Amino acid sequence: MEEVAGTIQDLISEGKIKHWGLSEASAESIRKAHAVHPVAALQSEYSLFFREPEEEIIPTLEELGIGFVPFSPLGKGFLTGAIDETTKFDSTDFRNIVPRFSEENRKANQTLVDLLKSIAMEKGASPAQIALAWLLAQKPWIVPIPGTTKLHRLEENIGAATIDLSVEDVGQIDAAASKITIQGARYPEHLQNRVGK
Repeated sequence: MEEVAGTIQDLISEGKIKHWGLSEASAESIRKAHAVHPVAALQSEYSLFFREPEEEIIPTLEELGIGFVPFSPLGKGFLTGAIDETTKFDSTDFRNIVPRFSEENRKANQTLVDLLKSIAMEKGASPAQIALAWLLAQKPWIVPIPGTTKLHRLEENIGAATIDLSVEDVGQIDAAASKITIQGARYPEHLQNRVGK
C-alpha cells in the first residue's frame, strides 16, 4: 500500500491526477487512500439485494464526503422481475457461478421481487424502477450505475428518476425488506476473498 500511495502522491504532485476513485474497497482502505489524496467516489455493489455497504461503507463515505456509485443496482438483473427459479442462463453467464443465483436461492429470494412488484403496481412503475428509485432516495451523493445493452431498458432505468418515493415509502420498503433474508452468497468464495481490500 505504501508503494502505491507513493506513486499516486507523485502523480498528484505533478498534476496528473485531479480526481480518483476506488472500487470494492474496505472502510479501512478508503480512509488510507483518502489520507493520500481526497477520494472522489467509491464504486461497489449496493442494492436492495445487497445491503452490506450500509454497515461500514456508507457511514465512512458520508463522514469523508465521498460519492458512492453502486454497481449492480438491480441485483445483477434479479430485481427486475425478469428472473425466477426457472430461468436458464447462457453457459457463459457469470451468474451461473454465483451462489445467490442457484435455482434454490432464486426461488427463496423471489419474496424480495414480489415486494418490488407490489410497490411498482401502486406507483405505476416497474420493479426495476422502484429498486433504482429506492437507491436514489438513500442519499443525494449515491448515484447508481445500472448496465444495459437495450434502449428500452435504458429508458426504463432513466424513468426511475421521475419516481418520487416519500420518506414513508422508503420506510415501508425498508421495513418489509428487513423481514426478508437473502439466500446465497454474493460471490463464490474465491472471488469474495478479493473484495474489500
